[in-house]
Amino acid sequence: MRRTAVIYDACVLYPAPLRDFLLQLACEGLFRARWTHAIQDEWMQSLLRDRPDLDPRALARTRRLMDLAIPNAVIRGHETLVAGLTLPDPDDRHVLAAAIRGHAQIIVTFNVRDFPATMLKRHGVKAVHPDKFVGEWINRDPAAVCRAALQCRRRLKHPPMTPDDYISCLARHGLEATASFLRMNTDLVV
Repeated sequence: MRRTAVIYDACVLYPAPLRDFLLQLACEGLFRARWTHAIQDEWMQSLLRDRPDLDPRALARTRRLMDLAIPNAVIRGHETLVAGLTLPDPDDRHVLAAAIRGHAQIIVTFNVRDFPATMLKRHGVKAVHPDKFVGEWINRDPAAVCRAALQCRRRLKHPPMTPDDYISCLARHGLEATASFLRMNTDLVV
Protein backbone atom coordinates (compact mmCIF):
# COMPACT_ATOMS: atom_id res chain seq x y z
CA MET A 1 0.00 0.00 0.00
CA ARG A 2 3.00 2.34 0.38
CA ARG A 3 3.04 3.18 -3.31
CA THR A 4 -0.66 3.76 -3.68
CA ALA A 5 -1.35 6.54 -6.18
CA VAL A 6 -3.95 9.10 -5.17
CA ILE A 7 -5.57 11.97 -7.02
CA TYR A 8 -6.17 15.14 -5.07
CA ASP A 9 -9.40 16.77 -6.18
CA ALA A 10 -9.34 20.57 -6.36
CA CYS A 11 -11.52 20.88 -3.25
CA VAL A 12 -8.77 19.43 -1.04
CA LEU A 13 -6.07 21.69 -2.50
CA TYR A 14 -7.86 24.81 -1.31
CA PRO A 15 -7.71 25.77 1.60
CA ALA A 16 -3.96 26.13 2.00
CA PRO A 17 -3.56 24.37 5.40
CA LEU A 18 -5.23 21.25 4.06
CA ARG A 19 -3.21 21.36 0.84
CA ASP A 20 0.03 21.76 2.78
CA PHE A 21 -0.77 18.86 5.12
CA LEU A 22 -1.81 16.50 2.31
CA LEU A 23 1.30 17.39 0.31
CA GLN A 24 3.50 16.83 3.34
CA LEU A 25 1.95 13.39 3.84
CA ALA A 26 2.94 12.56 0.27
CA CYS A 27 6.45 13.86 0.97
CA GLU A 28 6.62 11.37 3.84
CA GLY A 29 6.58 8.67 1.16
CA LEU A 30 3.29 7.14 2.24
CA PHE A 31 1.76 7.30 -1.25
CA ARG A 32 2.15 9.01 -4.63
CA ALA A 33 0.09 12.20 -4.88
CA ARG A 34 -1.16 13.10 -8.36
CA TRP A 35 -3.12 15.89 -10.04
CA THR A 36 -3.58 17.54 -13.42
CA HIS A 37 -3.18 21.04 -14.77
CA ALA A 38 -7.00 21.29 -14.83
CA ILE A 39 -7.21 20.37 -11.13
CA GLN A 40 -4.56 22.99 -10.37
CA ASP A 41 -6.47 25.57 -12.44
CA GLU A 42 -9.69 24.72 -10.60
CA TRP A 43 -8.41 25.24 -7.06
CA MET A 44 -6.60 28.42 -8.07
CA GLN A 45 -9.71 29.87 -9.74
CA SER A 46 -11.83 29.03 -6.69
CA LEU A 47 -9.35 30.70 -4.39
CA LEU A 48 -9.11 33.83 -6.55
CA ARG A 49 -12.91 34.00 -6.78
CA ASP A 50 -13.11 33.94 -2.96
CA ARG A 51 -10.02 36.10 -2.44
CA PRO A 52 -9.62 38.56 -5.33
CA ASP A 53 -7.07 40.45 -3.23
CA LEU A 54 -4.53 37.65 -3.73
CA ASP A 55 -1.81 37.96 -6.34
CA PRO A 56 -2.27 35.33 -9.09
CA ARG A 57 1.54 35.26 -9.45
CA ALA A 58 1.84 34.05 -5.87
CA LEU A 59 -0.59 31.23 -6.61
CA ALA A 60 1.32 30.36 -9.77
CA ARG A 61 4.44 30.12 -7.60
CA THR A 62 2.62 27.79 -5.20
CA ARG A 63 1.60 25.65 -8.14
CA ARG A 64 5.20 25.42 -9.39
CA LEU A 65 6.42 24.53 -5.91
CA MET A 66 3.81 21.78 -5.66
CA ASP A 67 4.96 20.33 -8.96
CA LEU A 68 8.58 20.46 -7.76
CA ALA A 69 7.81 18.98 -4.33
CA ILE A 70 6.06 15.93 -5.77
CA PRO A 71 7.98 14.69 -8.82
CA ASN A 72 5.83 13.24 -11.61
CA ALA A 73 2.63 14.37 -9.91
CA VAL A 74 1.13 15.97 -13.00
CA ILE A 75 -0.91 13.57 -15.11
CA ARG A 76 -1.18 14.23 -18.82
CA GLY A 77 -3.11 12.55 -21.60
CA HIS A 78 -6.24 11.91 -19.58
CA GLU A 79 -8.40 14.29 -21.61
CA THR A 80 -9.20 11.66 -24.25
CA LEU A 81 -10.93 9.53 -21.60
CA VAL A 82 -13.31 12.22 -20.32
CA ALA A 83 -16.06 11.87 -22.96
CA GLY A 84 -16.44 8.14 -22.29
CA LEU A 85 -17.03 8.56 -18.55
CA THR A 86 -20.28 9.08 -16.67
CA LEU A 87 -20.61 10.80 -13.31
CA PRO A 88 -23.49 12.72 -11.68
CA ASP A 89 -21.62 15.98 -12.34
CA PRO A 90 -20.07 15.89 -15.82
CA ASP A 91 -17.54 18.52 -14.67
CA ASP A 92 -15.97 15.87 -12.40
CA ARG A 93 -15.21 13.42 -15.20
CA HIS A 94 -11.74 14.89 -15.72
CA VAL A 95 -10.83 13.86 -12.17
CA LEU A 96 -11.86 10.25 -12.78
CA ALA A 97 -10.07 10.32 -16.15
CA ALA A 98 -6.93 11.48 -14.36
CA ALA A 99 -7.27 8.66 -11.83
CA ILE A 100 -7.56 6.13 -14.64
CA ARG A 101 -4.65 7.53 -16.66
CA GLY A 102 -2.53 8.01 -13.54
CA HIS A 103 -3.22 4.48 -12.26
CA ALA A 104 -4.60 5.94 -9.04
CA GLN A 105 -6.62 3.83 -6.68
CA ILE A 106 -8.06 6.72 -4.67
CA ILE A 107 -9.57 10.14 -5.33
CA VAL A 108 -9.26 12.28 -2.21
CA THR A 109 -12.26 14.62 -2.20
CA PHE A 110 -14.85 16.23 0.02
CA ASN A 111 -17.38 15.51 -2.74
CA VAL A 112 -17.55 11.75 -2.27
CA ARG A 113 -21.20 11.68 -3.40
CA ASP A 114 -20.16 13.11 -6.78
CA PHE A 115 -18.06 9.96 -7.32
CA PRO A 116 -20.45 7.02 -6.73
CA ALA A 117 -18.70 3.77 -5.83
CA THR A 118 -20.69 1.88 -8.46
CA MET A 119 -19.30 4.12 -11.21
CA LEU A 120 -15.73 4.11 -9.89
CA LYS A 121 -15.46 0.43 -9.07
CA ARG A 122 -15.22 -0.66 -12.70
CA HIS A 123 -12.09 1.50 -12.97
CA GLY A 124 -10.53 0.21 -9.75
CA VAL A 125 -10.89 3.61 -8.07
CA LYS A 126 -12.65 4.76 -4.92
CA ALA A 127 -13.43 8.24 -3.63
CA VAL A 128 -12.40 8.94 -0.05
CA HIS A 129 -13.05 11.93 2.23
CA PRO A 130 -9.72 13.51 3.25
CA ASP A 131 -10.30 12.83 6.95
CA LYS A 132 -10.97 9.15 6.28
CA PHE A 133 -7.96 9.07 3.94
CA VAL A 134 -5.64 10.47 6.62
CA GLY A 135 -7.25 8.09 9.12
CA GLU A 136 -6.11 5.15 7.02
CA TRP A 137 -2.55 6.44 7.27
CA ILE A 138 -2.92 7.07 11.00
CA ASN A 139 -3.70 3.36 11.32
CA ARG A 140 -0.74 2.35 9.14
CA ASP A 141 1.95 4.85 10.12
CA PRO A 142 0.88 7.22 12.91
CA ALA A 143 4.42 8.56 13.36
CA ALA A 144 4.54 9.71 9.72
CA VAL A 145 1.24 11.57 10.14
CA CYS A 146 2.60 13.29 13.26
CA ARG A 147 5.83 14.19 11.44
CA ALA A 148 3.82 15.69 8.59
CA ALA A 149 1.77 17.81 11.00
CA LEU A 150 4.94 18.92 12.79
CA GLN A 151 6.65 19.93 9.54
CA CYS A 152 3.61 21.90 8.40
CA ARG A 153 3.25 23.68 11.73
CA ARG A 154 6.95 24.56 11.85
CA ARG A 155 6.74 26.20 8.41
CA LEU A 156 4.04 28.61 9.55
CA LYS A 157 5.63 31.98 10.23
CA HIS A 158 2.97 34.59 9.39
CA PRO A 159 1.47 33.94 11.84
CA PRO A 160 3.11 31.06 13.67
CA MET A 161 0.73 28.61 15.33
CA THR A 162 0.88 26.69 18.55
CA PRO A 163 0.28 22.95 18.23
CA ASP A 164 -3.28 23.44 19.52
CA ASP A 165 -3.94 26.27 17.05
CA TYR A 166 -2.63 24.19 14.16
CA ILE A 167 -4.67 21.14 15.14
CA SER A 168 -7.79 23.30 15.46
CA CYS A 169 -7.08 24.72 12.01
CA LEU A 170 -7.03 21.22 10.51
CA ALA A 171 -10.31 20.43 12.28
CA ARG A 172 -11.93 23.59 10.86
CA HIS A 173 -10.90 22.46 7.38
CA GLY A 174 -12.64 19.08 7.65
CA LEU A 175 -10.08 16.88 9.38
CA GLU A 176 -11.96 16.39 12.65
CA ALA A 177 -10.89 12.77 13.33
CA THR A 178 -7.32 13.60 12.33
CA ALA A 179 -7.39 16.53 14.75
CA SER A 180 -8.63 14.24 17.54
CA PHE A 181 -5.70 11.89 16.89
CA LEU A 182 -3.21 14.78 16.83
CA ARG A 183 -4.64 16.21 20.09
CA MET A 184 -3.90 12.86 21.75
CA ASN A 185 -0.34 13.14 20.39
CA THR A 186 0.28 16.87 20.80
CA ASP A 187 3.74 16.18 22.17
CA LEU A 188 4.72 14.92 18.70
CA VAL A 189 3.50 18.10 16.98
CA VAL A 190 5.39 20.53 19.27
